[in-house]
Amino acid sequence: MINRILPLLALCLALAGSATAQIYRATDPLAHTYSIVARDPRTGELAVAVQSHWFSVGTSVSWAEAGVGAIATQSFTNKSFGPRGLALLKSGQSAQQTLDELLRTDEGRDVRQVAIVDNQGRVATHTGAKCIDFAGHQQGAQFSVQSNMMLTEQVPAAMARAFERNAQLPLPERLLAALEGAQAAGGDIRGRQSAALLVVRGTASAEPWTDRLVDLRVDDSAEPLRELGRLLRLRRAYEHMNAGDLAVENNDVPGAIREYEAAEKLFPDNLEMQYWHAISLANKQRLPEALKLLRPIFKQEPNWRLLTERLPKVGLLSVSAAELKQILNAK
Repeated sequence: MINRILPLLALCLALAGSATAQIYRATDPLAHTYSIVARDPRTGELAVAVQSHWFSVGTSVSWAEAGVGAIATQSFTNKSFGPRGLALLKSGQSAQQTLDELLRTDEGRDVRQVAIVDNQGRVATHTGAKCIDFAGHQQGAQFSVQSNMMLTEQVPAAMARAFERNAQLPLPERLLAALEGAQAAGGDIRGRQSAALLVVRGTASAEPWTDRLVDLRVDDSAEPLRELGRLLRLRRAYEHMNAGDLAVENNDVPGAIREYEAAEKLFPDNLEMQYWHAISLANKQRLPEALKLLRPIFKQEPNWRLLTERLPKVGLLSVSAAELKQILNAK
């Protein structure tokens, strides 16, 4: 890591000249990367997604707040742009006004790259004159794509096309498509390491802990976008699992079965998804079908059998004593 950081620090010194102490601090990440900020006009959701050849890029580049906006701060990153920018947006400043204020007070503006989308879908983007080639950005309807240190100069256009071409998809999947478009056009000249996807509500709710709709990070991987896509599909599967659990709470066993089946189709090898599907079948007096699912689960991981013994006590398994014995003895 030190061998990689020192050349970048030397480059920063050369770019910044006498103002280096004001521009760069050793605690700031050098997140040369490509990213997208966007607002979904149908749902109002706000989002930022990013990929880079840098460890844990999502902890420095990606910032968003429900009902406020989303920000990507990259290149020679000024992490303060995230919280400060969101505070300015929350005070009523537009995306452009917020960007102008952030840059006005930053001596390192020439080596920064920043993109902002506000809660009205207005975008503002800055690519500093001394960002490393290929560097650039492209704005579209309620989104902006930006990149620096790219292998080719085609990356922003490729990202924009991919995002616009997938308008029928939910916002998280559209963001992933944009990142994949960037990679197909050459991506980061150094390769790949980490990626992140953050989506928040268009309007803040009375339960702020629910306002982050998707918050996924891949901190270190040879194929970060592939892993990010897998995590997004897994999240979708667990959304069905959560819906199934809610159906169980409401005594809607058929609804629970539908949701568990939908989850299982997305990740057929996930034992937990198979297990709760089986329990819902048992609760619906469809014991032969439940046993067909439970036998291989118990064989692969015996602790699921132990868990099953505990379910009747809390009302999650409603079967007769004889049926429970049949389940626990399933082999």
